[in-house]
Amino acid sequence: MKKYIGLSIIALSLGLTSCNDYLDKLPDDRAEVDTETKVSQFLVSAYPKRSAALIMEHASDNIQDNGKQYSAQDYQGSMYRWEPVTTTSWESPQWIWNSHYTAIATANQALQAIADLGNPSSLNGQKAEALLCRAFAMFRLSNVFCMAYDPTKADQYLGLPYPTEPGVSIDERGTLEELYQKINDDIEAALPMVSDAHLKSPKYHFNAKAAYAFAARFNLYYHKYDKAIQYATNAIGSNPSAVLRNFEQYMTLQGTSDINNAYVAASEPANFLLVTANSIAGRAMSSSSWRRYACHYDIWQRELVWASGMPWGSGSSNNVLYQAKLLYGGANQSIYTPVMMEFFAVTDKVANTGTPYIVDVAFSADETLLVRAEAYTLTKQYDNALKDMNYWVGNHCRETYGTAKKPILTEELINKTFDNIKYTPDTIFTATQRTPKKMLHPQGFTVESGTQENFIQMVLHMRRIETWQRGLRFQDLKRYGIVFSHNIDGSDPIIFKAGDPRGALQLPQDAIKAGIAPNEYGEQTTTAVSDKDKDEMSVLRESEDMQK
Repeated sequence: MKKYIGLSIIALSLGLTSCNDYLDKLPDDRAEVDTETKVSQFLVSAYPKRSAALIMEHASDNIQDNGKQYSAQDYQGSMYRWEPVTTTSWESPQWIWNSHYTAIATANQALQAIADLGNPSSLNGQKAEALLCRAFAMFRLSNVFCMAYDPTKADQYLGLPYPTEPGVSIDERGTLEELYQKINDDIEAALPMVSDAHLKSPKYHFNAKAAYAFAARFNLYYHKYDKAIQYATNAIGSNPSAVLRNFEQYMTLQGTSDINNAYVAASEPANFLLVTANSIAGRAMSSSSWRRYACHYDIWQRELVWASGMPWGSGSSNNVLYQAKLLYGGANQSIYTPVMMEFFAVTDKVANTGTPYIVDVAFSADETLLVRAEAYTLTKQYDNALKDMNYWVGNHCRETYGTAKKPILTEELINKTFDNIKYTPDTIFTATQRTPKKMLHPQGFTVESGTQENFIQMVLHMRRIETWQRGLRFQDLKRYGIVFSHNIDGSDPIIFKAGDPRGALQLPQDAIKAGIAPNEYGEQTTTAVSDKDKDEMSVLRESEDMQK
């Protein structure tokens, strides 16, 4: 019996009894794909139906342990501690693996069908979409199960099996260098053929803007900064004002549902690609059953939108950022903005049962803008980086609120801002140690101290705000080798190091049992609290109590 990369799908997704059974079936229940119309219909299933947003968010510095008195799901604690996740819930690595390789199998079947039809030019748009779907699923898998790309180590890091033909066994992971090259090859082959002509619902497929936004983010991670700039410009233009999100509209809406519906609307110009996924990520943000590990008020107040020392103000009363007023949550333990709330597909109206799902803005104009700003900064094109950061400020900030006014970012202002902010220590013992600035240890590239680092600190802070709740922050932490700690109730904090191998989640057990090489983890890193640290913690806590 052949080993196949989709083998774990057998048990959990398709209910098949053998690998050969899986190989003999198409990835969905439609008839044989033998017409151009059927190819387009088939590609609807080439997008992953599970999301890694929740578990990636829990691995990041956007989450803290609120204490044993609060409820949590098993996998939350595992992800928060960067330990292998053994459960098989929707948010687990098992389901993420299954759904993404199912999407890849669908894309491969579509490509085979196009080839069987003679590769007509009339199907170039569909061929491009299939290639992009395969590359997109592999890229998302690499973000979860692989290390951040580092050109000095990519030929040593493990990659992932990359199926390119339906029904062909792939059980070797190869290297991360090989994986990124294959993703790049698919993207480059697809872009000249990208077309919106065959798309009935463009925002739910790889339309042209989404394709170039994907290419921009991939090339940023790939350290191909000139290409990241080029492709981002293809997606948003040199003046992106018309496609950036209008945050002012949300201030007049009432309640989380209205805000979320507007945020993920297909009619929103800023939304380039919307991906639906069966997930409880939306529920987890607001439910008390997930409250032990969540974004606490202290993180929001000191590291995120309310952080002190930022050009747009601080707190909620003197802060021109629109997000400063778009907060909801369960007391101080669980703060969120309603941009990825739960939808519910009813399957039995009488019993009121169904399936929860989310709509994720996988690519947007605003995030693509920050991709370009980062690439400009890394190539020392500071004037262009300033233009993009000011575009972001223009759409994310109102003119005045309280004593704060919308800033115009300059090199001098950015340097002054971050020169005056202390670094957050690697290990956090009390809330007062939190700041929006952290030490950088870039993986495979350099950032000069001074202006370049300050610009990167600003872009990373903007990206953290922009991508909050979607899990992308963890990729930025991995890429920049940012050392950070997670507090553990009743124990010492644990540290995530630069280049930490636990940044590559462990593969599902089904895949490992089938012969695919697992990720190698180092030992868990904890911080022993010295007597000096304990004295400092006592002083800090006393100071916080006095402030309260």
